[in-house]
Amino acid sequence: MALGVSRKIAKRHEAIIVGVARGKKSIALDGADPVWDKDTQSAVVAALKAAGATGKAEQVTRIPAPKGIAAQAVVGIGLGAGRRDDIEAEQIRRIAGTAARSLTGVGSAATLLHSRGIAPVVEGFCLGAYSFTEFRSPRSAPDASAAPLGSVDLIIPEGNAKKAEKAIARSVAIADAVAIARDFVNTPPSHLYPGAFAERAATLAADAGLDVEVLDEQALESAGYGGIVAVGKGSVRKPRLVRIAYRGGPESGGKTVALVGKGVTFDTGGISIKPAAGMENMTSDMAGAAAVIATVLLAARLELPVTVIATVPMAENMPSGTATRPGDVITHYGGTTVEVLNTDAEGRLILADSLVRAAEDGPDYIIDTATLTGAQMVALGTRVPGVMGTDDFRDRVAALSQQVGENGWAMPMPAELRADLGSRVADLANVTNHRWGGMLSASLFLKEFVADGVDWAHIDVAGPAFNTGAAWGYTPKGGTGVPVRTMLAVLEDVAANG
Repeated sequence: MALGVSRKIAKRHEAIIVGVARGKKSIALDGADPVWDKDTQSAVVAALKAAGATGKAEQVTRIPAPKGIAAQAVVGIGLGAGRRDDIEAEQIRRIAGTAARSLTGVGSAATLLHSRGIAPVVEGFCLGAYSFTEFRSPRSAPDASAAPLGSVDLIIPEGNAKKAEKAIARSVAIADAVAIARDFVNTPPSHLYPGAFAERAATLAADAGLDVEVLDEQALESAGYGGIVAVGKGSVRKPRLVRIAYRGGPESGGKTVALVGKGVTFDTGGISIKPAAGMENMTSDMAGAAAVIATVLLAARLELPVTVIATVPMAENMPSGTATRPGDVITHYGGTTVEVLNTDAEGRLILADSLVRAAEDGPDYIIDTATLTGAQMVALGTRVPGVMGTDDFRDRVAALSQQVGENGWAMPMPAELRADLGSRVADLANVTNHRWGGMLSASLFLKEFVADGVDWAHIDVAGPAFNTGAAWGYTPKGGTGVPVRTMLAVLEDVAANG
């Protein structure tokens, strides 16, 4: 979707988007005063009311444009109840995203939502206009009436044009990174298996001028990455480990953040096979890896003054004669031994290797993210990531996640659950012998592989990374790109505050 900035509506658009505020007795237009006179606004309000507009948050009402307006239609987007200053940036992102989704098939539109803040409006429009059509044949591809919104002009009568352009550029960069993560997640496992995933990630990183290292199955075996090898050994598509480094330079103040993301390109559960119903959604089990790759690319694009090193394990978890069995013992990178009681708890095995490797870079902070446990959805639902880790950093990550609208929630790691990860034959087992606190015990497992003295946060996005329901706000069906914006917020916070 193309974006522009104009001081007035200088050409005829197919649609003009305006906010509809909800009052006690009536509705009012938001952001229209500098553009339309009172008579024009009154005509628009009357037509919107006749069409059923109430100002309810994210309600879309489309009317033919009254006489004198340079457009075919006016689209009113409900802003919800409350005073103008009470509407938060996240609500504006959702409103703009809803507007973008409602304008499929529209080639050009103008928006008066600028008064609500340029950055969230642009971010919402770009995120909401996302579509994934790579695997549509010409016969089944949607026609022009279902194509994403083509272009949007932000009508900004007053203000600093350069400041607006800077805000737009940053918001577009964020949306582009989220789209990279979404594209990875939406690509089917027939086309995105470990080798292909690694190749695509390496190409993107190299094109951005970043340092890239890819370890194949032989290199992983030789170096002792027992967890990654164990998870990938049941598939003919062998595992990989991708390392991407963006070095912010001396102005970064020496701060380094390690990012680790789970990249299981398809998860059958292995020998502990999953039920067939819903298994197709396991194409999303590499969403953590997708988000980490997108985030390090975004850090480079925004030239953040912080060093970011991504460690991304990739494997396909399949049952076969060579697959890891329940009861097998593996030796992780770094020497810790683990008894595998359930091969469907595989994400923690590849993360364990990667956390140890990430710590060798001497980072100040480590963030890992994964579609790790169904227990995350049981505890927090499908839209709220669980955040665990060292207390202060965990809380910092969760707070920043909430600020950007990804809604991470701080969760504990109860000490008593650690005893339940004991093994009869190895240093620890990969699961407990009960179903209680599954998300929390998974984080306790990962904690065993985090170096002492490093601030660490684990973000479980099992539900939030993949939307199996209808689209809403700026969130499409399928890959969502969560938690790219959370990790960016953390990187920017580290760059600013250490």
